This record gives sequence, C-alpha cells and structure tokens, in this order.
Amino acid sequence: MAEFFTSENLIALLTLSALEIVLGIDNIVFISILVAKLPKAQQSGARRLGLLLAMGMRIGLLLAITWVMGLTKPLFALFEHAFTGRDLILLGGGLFLVAKATYEIHDKLEGHAHAGGAAPQTASYGAILVQIMLLDIVFSLDSVITAVGMAKHVGVMIAAVVIAVMVMMMAAGRISTFIERHPTMKMLALSFLLLIGVVLIADGFGQHVSKGYIYFAMAFSLFVEVLNLRVRGKGKGKGKGAEPPVQLHQRYAPEN
Repeated sequence: MAEFFTSENLIALLTLSALEIVLGIDNIVFISILVAKLPKAQQSGARRLGLLLAMGMRIGLLLAITWVMGLTKPLFALFEHAFTGRDLILLGGGLFLVAKATYEIHDKLEGHAHAGGAAPQTASYGAILVQIMLLDIVFSLDSVITAVGMAKHVGVMIAAVVIAVMVMMMAAGRISTFIERHPTMKMLALSFLLLIGVVLIADGFGQHVSKGYIYFAMAFSLFVEVLNLRVRGKGKGKGKGAEPPVQLHQRYAPEN
C-alpha cells in the first residue's frame, strides 16, 4: 500500500485522471445524444449505466493488460500497412461512429420534415445500451493504451479511471441538458463525433492524427458557438423589453 502513495504515482494519478476526463468528453457526448431518444424518465439512469459500463470496460481491459498489449502485434498486411487487432477495432469503431453520426445529422435535418408532424419515436432501452457498449469498447481501448503509456502501477490506472468516471457522471446531466436545449450545439456535437470517427479510421490505417489538434479544433468551435448563443440571448433580451419602433409617418402625422 505504501508503494502506491509515492510522489511519482500521485503525479501520474493526477495527470492520468485529467487526461481520462478529457478523453471521456466524446464518450459523454455520444451517450448524451443516444439517451435523448429514450423517455425522459429513463434518460438519467441510462446515462449513469452507460458511464458505469465504460468504467467496467476500462477496468476489465486494465486487468487484462497482457491481452491488450497483444493487440498491437501485426496480424496481416494490406496496402503496405501491417494491421493489428487494435487497428481493426479502431476501424470498426470509426466506421460505426461515422455511420451513427451521419444518420443522426440526417434525422435532425430531414427526419421531422418526413415524419409528417407525427410524434418523435423513442428508441428501446436495450438498443441504446448495445450501441453505448459498442462504442465504449473503442473509447476504452484507446483510453487504456494511453494509460499504460503514462503509468506503471495498475492500481494508479484503475484509480484514475474511477475518478474520471465519477467526474463525468456529475457533468453528464448538465452536458445532456445543454445539448438538448440548444439545437445548434447538438449539431456541433454530432459533427465532433463525425470528426472523431474519421480520426479513428485514419488511426486504424496507421495515419496517426494528434488528439491535441482535434480537441483544440473542438474547443475553438465550442467557444465560437457559446459566443453566438450569448449574442442571440442578448438580442432576444433587448427585443423583449423594447418598445416597438415608431414610424416616421406616425410621428409627424398631423393631429386631428
């Protein structure tokens, strides 16, 4: 136990926890968009269960660390690239994420127009959980490989994952509400997922794209959209309390 509380392990724990939270943002966004299709009464429970599944998946992969590292061994070569088990998982996850994000964007733009005014359909609880688990595998694999490269103690990695998921659980509800309240923010979130899916596919083909560039682009887009929301909010506030403009012909019309 004393070996755990060393300065090196504590620094690794703090750094890894922060990194796990950042890497978990895309997971929160994906879960938030999926559970929005459920009835309101089930959404909170589905979010918590989805994040608990993500935590369980990551801890399980950490405990099976030998198997995870074995995924980096080449299986076959194609297009002058040696594919590994990790590459295949990233490719599958990336394709699924691109397809899902594209479908959701199409549904957001065209779904209501084709529905003919009918009430929006809710998805089944089981189907949503299956989709969450599929993407949890991809996000967890990427997260675990990052953790292995940063910390040497498995206990530190597990503690960082638990801390990150607890923080995400506290923030997930607010993020979901914010995304659902602002349609443009939901479209931006879906665009993020589409971008992440493309990055996963590129990574699967051996074309590594630094996550720093991706998260910077996402943060900048989010910053611009928040400014737009503030400007629109101020415009509504001014319009609400202001008196209607007086036309010139009314102001200078002769009195009877």
